[in-house]
Amino acid sequence: MARLKESSPAEPDGAPGVRRAGVWSREVGWFVAIGVASTAGQALLYWVLRQWWPPVAANLVSLLVLTVLNTEANRRLTFRHAAAGPVRAHLGAGGLFLLGYTATSGAVLWFTHAEPGASPAAETAVLTATSVAVTVVRFVVLRLAVFRTPARTER
Repeated sequence: MARLKESSPAEPDGAPGVRRAGVWSREVGWFVAIGVASTAGQALLYWVLRQWWPPVAANLVSLLVLTVLNTEANRRLTFRHAAAGPVRAHLGAGGLFLLGYTATSGAVLWFTHAEPGASPAAETAVLTATSVAVTVVRFVVLRLAVFRTPARTER
């Protein structure tokens, strides 16, 4: 029985569209797994810090800690074949941190203004929902700008 030839990045006769789709699905899988863990970690840390701190401070610290861990995990696992080193990865993620912090803090502040008696658990739910939306933007920017792979030239 004839064995089908598997394509690899080094093989010029491989199907680039199929290979690219496989890379994207692997990256999305890792990104989702890391994102779920990061979002849960941030929500837990926010909820704990919120017992003593105001919403904006609790969000800043929880988001900062988890962004650093998330970025390093994505650099090592999700985008491991990209040429971006740690400095580029964390600088790029820094700009995304500002976007995420602004969006999540704005959502929590709006919620606490609209529902002044809401519990920290309810605030955490709003924070988590907003974080999920920010994560979609974060993946696209990280994939296309921070961890972009160099264009391949045909030989």
